[in-house]
Amino acid sequence: MDLDDLIADQHGIVSRAQALAAGFSADKIRWLVGSGRWTRIHAHTYATVTGPLTFHAQVWAALLRAGPGAVASHRTAAYLGGLCDDPGPVIHVTVPADRYVGGKIDGVRVHYAHRLPRTRHPAATPARTRIDETVLDLVNIAPDPGDAEGWVTAACQRRLTTPKRLTGALARRKKIRWRGMVEAMLADIADGAQSPLELRHLHRVERAHGLPTGQRQRRVAGRRVIWIDVDYDEYHVRVELDGRVGHTGEGRFRDHRRDNRATVDGRATLRYGHADVYGKPCTVAAEQARVLRARGWTGTLRSCGSRCPATRPMIIKETGRPDTPIL
Repeated sequence: MDLDDLIADQHGIVSRAQALAAGFSADKIRWLVGSGRWTRIHAHTYATVTGPLTFHAQVWAALLRAGPGAVASHRTAAYLGGLCDDPGPVIHVTVPADRYVGGKIDGVRVHYAHRLPRTRHPAATPARTRIDETVLDLVNIAPDPGDAEGWVTAACQRRLTTPKRLTGALARRKKIRWRGMVEAMLADIADGAQSPLELRHLHRVERAHGLPTGQRQRRVAGRRVIWIDVDYDEYHVRVELDGRVGHTGEGRFRDHRRDNRATVDGRATLRYGHADVYGKPCTVAAEQARVLRARGWTGTLRSCGSRCPATRPMIIKETGRPDTPIL
């Protein structure tokens, strides 16, 4: 490939080795840098354009500096692949574990991996890890379960991968942090749970308190197709879990219209947000149980632990809505 075409493909970045291979002499490279036509970005890595570097150009510079076989990975690969909207302050690259990248690279974090030939995307540029592997890389360095959960559900919500593909990639890894949790999450997502909020409701509200199993992400066709977050169809009770996305502006009015239609059809709709499900899961469980019992559920609400207030008597405010259980 002509050097000009190569530089264009690399968003204005070139390495010393590439320039030499194209016939440039060491003296010519020094002259280009000394005259300001090229700018040194990292050791033996140059920008041939002026002005601030684009993110893609920064990634190319990091990859060329890291050397043969290097790929963008972790949050950098996530941003390039559409998994997140913020690339973060550091560019992440992974290189084969059988070689070492000497010297500090400003603004770049270098990782090493034995499995890189299997995890590298076969065609994407700049070179990066496959989306399934990117998700698992991020899970492996997640500081807490919530962050790990967020990466997995974001990948599925954005339709970048599927639970089946992630499960396969997970099985190929000998060691990974949060393995048990991720395996359980993938099984739940395959059953219809779509977000951390929905997964939290499934585990901490429904299962922890012995509530009946709702049908998640149920598609209901009528004049318009609607989706129900959690549907207890036998008892004519629906639960809507409202995150920030999709429930403002027109989304908020669409939700109201859906709830009104459900009421007309004799169905009760309970609506909870993050503060409810994460902050007061036992109170949510007690409220759901009260509504489900009124509509025919004969099961037993159980305590999720020694301090669980769900099975204790509830204070009913003037609004008629159960509030905090009496402690």
